[in-house]
Amino acid sequence: MSDLPSLPITFRPSRTRAVLLTAGASILVVITTVAMLLEQLGPGERLSFILTAALLFGVLVLLARPKVVADESGVTVVNIASRRHLDWAEILQVNLRPGDPWVFLDLSDGTSLPALGIQPGIARQRAIEDARALRALASARAIPEPDGRNGGHES
Repeated sequence: MSDLPSLPITFRPSRTRAVLLTAGASILVVITTVAMLLEQLGPGERLSFILTAALLFGVLVLLARPKVVADESGVTVVNIASRRHLDWAEILQVNLRPGDPWVFLDLSDGTSLPALGIQPGIARQRAIEDARALRALASARAIPEPDGRNGGHES
């Protein structure tokens, strides 16, 4: 297929990521500045303000982490606290149904893996396009089963 995206390709919620990282940096700067400007705070209290701000920033960085990376060997799904590499043959279906918070990958082992790197959130149309692109890639790279079916990629 000529309309398939070239590999490697990374899918991530760019707008959501930008909002989270900007908010995190802003919180860190504001709380640190306030801690340094308040003269009545002792060194321990200032440090606790700064550590709290750093903790909040760290949480927002984790929330901004999700992505889906497709390359020749398969798909790597990076969620908030996990990373999993899948061979193309392991992906039976790429789902983004109305109301879903993100894409779900139906896998050959009978499980479903959430792929938070493609989520409607702020940019719904972009998520739909990304889900279609990943679905097309998975379908094109599926290994046909012996009975002639295409690994569950029926449209």
